[in-house]
Order: sequence, then C-alpha cells, then structure tokens
Amino acid sequence: MTSLADIWPPFGLILTTPRLTVRPILDDDIPAAVDAARSGIHEPGKSPFSTPWAEMPADELAPNMAQWYWRCRGNFTKDSWTLLLAVWRDDEFLGVQDLGARNFATLKTVSTGSWLKQSAQGQGVGKEMRAAVVSYAFDYLGAEVAESEAASWNQQSLGVSTSLGYELNGISRDGWGEKIEEVQRVRLTPTTFKRPDWTLKVQGHEELKNYLKL
Repeated sequence: MTSLADIWPPFGLILTTPRLTVRPILDDDIPAAVDAARSGIHEPGKSPFSTPWAEMPADELAPNMAQWYWRCRGNFTKDSWTLLLAVWRDDEFLGVQDLGARNFATLKTVSTGSWLKQSAQGQGVGKEMRAAVVSYAFDYLGAEVAESEAASWNQQSLGVSTSLGYELNGISRDGWGEKIEEVQRVRLTPTTFKRPDWTLKVQGHEELKNYLKL
C-alpha cells in the first residue's frame, strides 16, 4: 500500500538522538503541537519570535499554527524549503525544530529556528534538537554553513548556539511585531561545530535526498 512518505518523501525522515525523536509534523500531530504551545512557551510580553504568534488568543492560535504547517509544505520546492520537525520525548510533544534553505544547491546554507514548551526548557533539549538538525545538514545534506538568529536579550537561545560552536555574525535592527529589536545573527560551519558525544541516527534520508536532487 502506498504511504504518505512514498507520496511526499520529507514525511519519511526520522532523526533520533539519545532522548529525542525529531520528524516532520503530520496532520495527526497538529493537536499535540497546539496543546504544547497553549501550555506556554515564554513569559507574557517577552516574545522571542519575530512574529509574536504564541501570544495569539487561543481560538486564533490553533488555526494559525495549522495554516503555517500546511503553507510550509505547499511552498516546499527543491531549491527553497522548510522542514518543520516535531520534537518528541517518548510520547510527549515538546516543541518544533525547523530546518530551512533557499537556493540550497548553490549556497549550501541552512537556517534553523525552534520553540519548546516551558515545561521542557532548561533540560538541554534545545541543544540536543539543534545538534540533531545541524548534524543532519552537514553530514547528510552537504551543507557548508548553518545560520540562526535571536533577539540580543535572548541569552537562552544564544547560549545554545555558542555551546555548539556558532560564531557571532553581526547585529541587525528589525521590527518584530510592534517592537524594534536588536537581532544577533550567528553562523556555524562543519569546522567550528562542537559535535555532541552521541551519533545521530537517520531514517528516510535517501528518499529525501533523491527528492531534493542532491
């Protein structure tokens, strides 16, 4: 019988670390994602996101999240793509780690972003899930650069970056919602990457690689 992964190969990707399973969000996962977001991601009024989506009223948050997941799938092309990956610990949905690229065949550069529900923060999960997607990008996709960014005040996110070897890559001034933020960009290469002491397990890569024509 034909599976969803046969139809759309990104659905077959599974990244496994010592504590986590990181895989593309399926429609059946969306309720768990909504519940995790509703449980709280950050302090009220202190959004770490360029668009303060987590502060939406509960009745708006759910359809907005679903539309975002569907939009990323619909806009996925071989040159420009975003993988939205659910982060699971056993049967608990912890958050989302994304991995994206634009003109990847030429630039060999990926970007990352993520969120974790508050009850999962402060346990090293953010570092583990970022290490998973960066390892995958470098070792399987052939990426040469990984980029990320965070508000200058967001020491939690920047701490994850520096612990993995990211180097500071300039500050920009940007509008985040109705606020002006100083945004710290960071940059990582295979040479500067401080690899974890575990080996990433990967399933479904060959099918995705062929789909992306890498």
